[in-house]
Amino acid sequence: MDESDLAGTRRREGRPRSHRIEVWVTQDEKATIAQSAVNAGMKESAFLRALGLNVRVRSVLDLEAATELSKVNGDLGRVAGLLKLWLAEKRGVGDAPAAVGSMMDDFRMLQKQMRDLIHVAIRGRK
Repeated sequence: MDESDLAGTRRREGRPRSHRIEVWVTQDEKATIAQSAVNAGMKESAFLRALGLNVRVRSVLDLEAATELSKVNGDLGRVAGLLKLWLAEKRGVGDAPAAVGSMMDDFRMLQKQMRDLIHVAIRGRK
């Protein structure tokens, strides 16, 4: 044990923490707090400290959703690329060039919307 352990002060994240705050909660409240901490990828004490200090808490679920959206965005880009390749090889077969161009614009718009959603999920709304 080092001196800080003997004094009842432990060092975490580079800062000594020697004071404790007790908060009485119901069993349901405790379960909700515990689940929220898990969702944020944090321990309960770190989660409550962040909330009490008005530090933004990001959910791990948001990051997982952003990862999934990124994969879908990539798939959407590949589908658009394959469609463009197919249309280039099959000139004159299928829809009019203006309709194809419009569809490609729709693909690009969907990709932009997905990128925007990913940024919101990762950085949060400000």
